[in-house]
Amino acid sequence: MTDHARSPLAPAAFPALPPVAGVVPHVARARYKTWDRCDLTFVALAPGTSVAGVLTQSKCPSPEVEWCRKALTLGQARALVVNAGNSNAFTGHRGRTAVEAIAARTAQHIGCQPSDVFVASTGVIGVPLPVDKAEAGLDAAFAAEPCDWQAAAETIGTTDTYPKGATTTAIVDGRTVTLVGIIKGSGMIAPDMATMLGFIFTDAAVEPGFLQAALNAANTTTFSCITVDGDTSTSDTVLAFATGTAGNTPLAGPDSDGADAFAAALADLCRQLALLVVRDGEGASKLIQITVAGAESDRSAHRIAMSIANSPLVKTAIAGEDANWGRVVMAVGKAGEPAERDRLSIRFGATQVAEGGLAVEGYDEAPVAAHLKGQEVEIGVDLGLGDGVATVWTCDLTHGYIAINADYRS
Repeated sequence: MTDHARSPLAPAAFPALPPVAGVVPHVARARYKTWDRCDLTFVALAPGTSVAGVLTQSKCPSPEVEWCRKALTLGQARALVVNAGNSNAFTGHRGRTAVEAIAARTAQHIGCQPSDVFVASTGVIGVPLPVDKAEAGLDAAFAAEPCDWQAAAETIGTTDTYPKGATTTAIVDGRTVTLVGIIKGSGMIAPDMATMLGFIFTDAAVEPGFLQAALNAANTTTFSCITVDGDTSTSDTVLAFATGTAGNTPLAGPDSDGADAFAAALADLCRQLALLVVRDGEGASKLIQITVAGAESDRSAHRIAMSIANSPLVKTAIAGEDANWGRVVMAVGKAGEPAERDRLSIRFGATQVAEGGLAVEGYDEAPVAAHLKGQEVEIGVDLGLGDGVATVWTCDLTHGYIAINADYRS
């Protein structure tokens, strides 16, 4: 976790997250950086645990991402290891060797195959993960007492200003199943799949194929709909683990009893986690929700919404509490998607400020100004072309973002 001040958009406290049967987290100090905190997380998983994941679309992925991508094809997991402070990305054969060593040492400890061990790392790019520190950290984690979810969430953080976790439940096959997630992310957030690092655990019995399908669907409307700065990490990873300890008949597909409830709960959890990341956007003072309707397709609406969300001019206008809707027009126009100027409408909060390609004559700026002074801002756009709709979330762009990223390595 960073020394920077806690985000003003942070929740009042870390939520009370229940234990998940078959999931045992531990934390330890590998001392990847000169900080006085735990920076290695080891999670032991029950035999028979299913796994699914969504990974960065970056063409320069970390060895951890490549390892997970290959291991996911097998659909089973026995452990998770997360390193904070060093992303191990762009480190060549030395980085790959470090991941192999971590997986081998963990597999030996548990008594499983290395491919059953999932590894994720986050932090500075271009510095090989020191194997000696990783192995010493693992040994300390193996010997450590189990920790609570807050300790695990704190340990996976880097520039995060607060730990992030969420929970929900679902009724599956007549049984209540629990879902818990922890996540880290604050900057370098504009993924095509996920935030930086997120881990979801459930006691539901779910076959790997359906777990993957449900996570893909949840990701489409959550993790793939957030942005802080338009930059996609080399290490973005979200993994979902299902231990099967709840005893329900395994969910094999969308027609299984309780499949809809489980998928809805997973989507709800992913949305909670995704918004926690945006609320901790580096230097953020406002959470911004952008809804685009009337597009030719949902995909087109999404691309236009992300164009608005990633615009520095839009984000700085919101930071300055300036209802400069002309910048929204600019962002719509540059998105490369179908749009007709004379059909375009824009609103801030509940107040329509532009309609049919023109400013709304005599609209009252008072409610707009009041809306922009709040911590949560809503921008609505209607293209008037079709039925396509999308909602994305971002934060404003302040001097704080520059300060954090200008001294990130120091």
